[in-house]
This record gives sequence, structure tokens and C-alpha cells, in this order.
Amino acid sequence: MKQNVQVTIVGSSNVDITALMNRLPGPGETVLADSYQLTPGGKGANQALAAALAGATTEFIGAVGSDSHAPIALGQLVEAGVLVDRVLHGEGATGVAIISVDSHAENSIAVISGANSAMDAAAVESVGELSGVLVLQGEIPASGIRASMDRAAERIVLNLAPVIELDREYLLKANPLVANEHEAAMILAQLEGSDSLSTASESEMARELCARGLESVVITLGGEGCLVAQRGQDGSVDVHTLPAVKVTAVDTTGAGDAFTGALAARLAQGDSLLVAAEFAGRFAALSVQQHGAQASYPRSLENL
Repeated sequence: MKQNVQVTIVGSSNVDITALMNRLPGPGETVLADSYQLTPGGKGANQALAAALAGATTEFIGAVGSDSHAPIALGQLVEAGVLVDRVLHGEGATGVAIISVDSHAENSIAVISGANSAMDAAAVESVGELSGVLVLQGEIPASGIRASMDRAAERIVLNLAPVIELDREYLLKANPLVANEHEAAMILAQLEGSDSLSTASESEMARELCARGLESVVITLGGEGCLVAQRGQDGSVDVHTLPAVKVTAVDTTGAGDAFTGALAARLAQGDSLLVAAEFAGRFAALSVQQHGAQASYPRSLENL
């Protein structure tokens, strides 16, 4: 493995089956779709591609199956120069996401984990040391997340999406924790040991997450931008609101992953969290102007 890795992503790799339609179906309803696409996805792989396209030397560590989806899942990573030598190839199916996208760019997603469920502690331990800024998500087993954090060489970016149960000591290793407003409420409930979700504002939730022990939190707000909260040495919490770049959204699939990957890349290159988040917001804004996840990520940084 090359020793100059700036960002390592341990996470999921899927093939996305995306149906494009005028409106999303309701429960028990059938809606005719206009077309469909078969493209690479998975939160981990998406974030790895974004980090690489944002200029960081990036390694992706995950798992794919023995089916025809495996080369599709890794194809765009390889094209972008992401290191994939330590991806595990197992028997069975590669992960799949079934995505519906309507004419207003809203989506619904169902994920079949497939090979991603093999990324447990034993799998992570088998690949050895991890270099650079470490990025993790919630699409692999919690034991794999914990084992990855135990091997982190630098700061950890945790995008706990979907939200899964994770021990408090590991949640607090995130710097930053990246979550949308719904995920932030669920993570705060975990830290509080509560069964009810907070109804506080996003700014208040960010402050409370830092007060509970997190060094920094980024709450993404879709078309409204994001909040960046950081805890000072005296315990005070500074919260900054970064407005979104105004664009016409076509498909928001993978936009959060674009943000997280670009954020990690800029942190690895020495930017402050606030500057990195500003860049990540611009990067993510470019991604929603085309269909698909990885295919929509900007291949040039000229417009950023």
C-alpha cells in the first residue's frame, strides 16, 4: 500500500438501481417509472470518490461479492485513482440500493447490505493499519466501525448514516460528527440514553451534542446549507451557519456523501473545519445538478 494516503474510507459499496419517475408511490401503490439506471454507489464508496475528486490521495476499504455487480461497484473509484487493493472480495452478492427519484429531486432508498455486512471487526483487523483522516458511515456493522476507530492514525470523520447503535466512547471519537437534522436528533438521543427525539432547533442540537462531549459537529440542512459547531478549550461552543449554494436540484442522491468526502479531503489537506465545510457545500451543490450519485460528482475543481 502507498504510504501517502491522506484519506481512508472504511465503508459500504453498492450498485444503485435508480428508477426515475414523476412522483414517488404511496404505500401499496404502483407507479410507472420513466427510466432506470444501474450505477455504482454505497455511502463509503461515494465518499471515497468525492474525497479523491476533491484532491486527496484516497483509499477505500470495503467488501464486494462475487457477482457481476462487483466491477460496477468499484469502477468509478478505479477510474478516479482511489486505492482499492485492500477491498475484500467474498462469495455472494454485492450490496444493492434500490432508489426512486421523482421530478422534484426527492428520493426514497432501500438498501440490501450484501457483502457490506461482512465488514465487521475481524474483516477490518485483517486489512492492517489505516492511514490519514479516517471516514466512517453507518452502512457496515458497528464492530467494524469500532475496530476502524481503534486503528485510526489521525482525526475521525463519522457520518453515522443510517444511525446505528454505537458505544458512547466511540461516538465521541468523531471530529467532526456529520449528520443531517434527523440523524442528529437520533444520535443526541443515544448520547442522552433517551427514547424520545429532540424537538430543539438544529443549532441547539449542535450545541447539545458538543456539550455531551463531541469536539465538533456538522449538521447538513440540504438546500439550506449546514451548521458547524466546535467546542472550545473552555467548554464554550461556537456555532456557524453556512448558507447553501443556490442551484436547481435534479437529483439529491449522494449529495450528503459528496459533502462528507469533500470535507474529509480538505481537512486532510490542512483546512480548518469551517473552511472545509464551505468547500464541501459548494462541491455537494454541483452534484445535485445531475442524476445519480457518483456519476454526478464534479470531475474538475475549476468551478469551486
